[in-house]
Amino acid sequence: MSAPSASGGAPLTDKRQLVEYLAGGAKPAPQWRIGTEHEKFVFRLADHGTVPYEGANGIRALLEGLRRYGWQPAFDGDNLVGLTDDKGGAISLEPGGQFELSGAPIETLHQTCAEVTEHLTQVRVVTGELGLGVLGLGFHPTARRQDVPWMPKRRYAVMRRYMPTKGALGLDMMLRTCTVQVNLDFADEADMVRKMRMSLALQPVVAALFANSPFVEGKPSGYLSYRNHVWTDVDPDRTGLLPFVFEPGFGFERYVDYMLDVPMYFVYRDGQYVDVAGQSFRDFLAARLPGLPGQVPTMSDWNDHLTTVFPEVRLKRYIEMRGADGGPWRRLCALPALWTGLFYDAAALDAACALVADWTREERERLRADIPRLGLKTPFRGGTVRDVAARVVDLARAGLRRRNRVDATGQDESHYLAPLSETADTGRTPAEALLEDYATRWGGRIDPIFAQEAY
Repeated sequence: MSAPSASGGAPLTDKRQLVEYLAGGAKPAPQWRIGTEHEKFVFRLADHGTVPYEGANGIRALLEGLRRYGWQPAFDGDNLVGLTDDKGGAISLEPGGQFELSGAPIETLHQTCAEVTEHLTQVRVVTGELGLGVLGLGFHPTARRQDVPWMPKRRYAVMRRYMPTKGALGLDMMLRTCTVQVNLDFADEADMVRKMRMSLALQPVVAALFANSPFVEGKPSGYLSYRNHVWTDVDPDRTGLLPFVFEPGFGFERYVDYMLDVPMYFVYRDGQYVDVAGQSFRDFLAARLPGLPGQVPTMSDWNDHLTTVFPEVRLKRYIEMRGADGGPWRRLCALPALWTGLFYDAAALDAACALVADWTREERERLRADIPRLGLKTPFRGGTVRDVAARVVDLARAGLRRRNRVDATGQDESHYLAPLSETADTGRTPAEALLEDYATRWGGRIDPIFAQEAY
């Protein structure tokens, strides 16, 4: 979820302005960057319970404690809800207090992993002082929905009211899920189209590689990625694999048309969130929005609206790959490594596009439906998704080796793929390893997960 809005920007009256805004994200390859985001659950060490915002050991205290490292405060009204630094990074809160690092746009995966390491080191220091821990999983392993406290970000109040009108699991998505994602660049419209199509097709395969949420309320759920199952029943207007992306003629304008017809959540005006849930940005552009009659949007309104859709891959002025479960430290580097290898090497991109070129809409949707339950064992074209996953990891590794960005020891970026190579080679997802631990070493108890999977 995004940080609080800022009012302002040029008035918008024509769709062409919106198209040009997205197109303005195009960059030549030397300017391409990597932006990694990850979320984690905060819990009390004493009883593994969820953590409220207020209190001496609450989420606000955690944010305040991190300010010693030079982070600057970000407020929503009077509430401290995030932190920023001078490099372009940010820390924000998800609705249930999930703690998110939105990393700065940086050049190499070595820098990405250094950033993640520095952040988690800082968080461990402060949480240790507060009697808290942080956990890397895709879905909270024990908390019931009613156990999770809501964070005081006003946009969440609008979403909390509206989401249950569209799907059964929207509030679970808000309160009980965590992800790791990466944001990457494109050169021009044609490059954007290729990358959107390839990444949307492969996103369920990546979800299988990262499947890491097998428990719900202390018991096995029957899913390997319950988080990805949740996303199938959130809001059909703003989630999914975006079939129009694969149709002839897709480009920036077609994505803008999609966004104009996705129902809005809110408009930020004069420090307040105006609830316009279900109303149309297309009407807003024509000064016919019922919630703000006679007013037209600004560019900040359009930016806000772009953050209120949640497809498996999202287009802004860059491309966001959003479908992986949160997980352990090494996998926070593996996710950006996988997509960087596929996106930022021409031969790897060509091969990945060729791999998915003839996949049908029905096949893509079937993968999305089956992978949360079956993971890498999902049947596909006479084999399984494991076969595809192994090929994808190999392509990414070759891409990173050709990229040849080396660290001080001479190592290139391909070694960050090691956890995914192991998963593809064995066919055993992180979720299946957890389920085995639950059945054997943990003796059917869930509590050991809070030690084993904590950062």
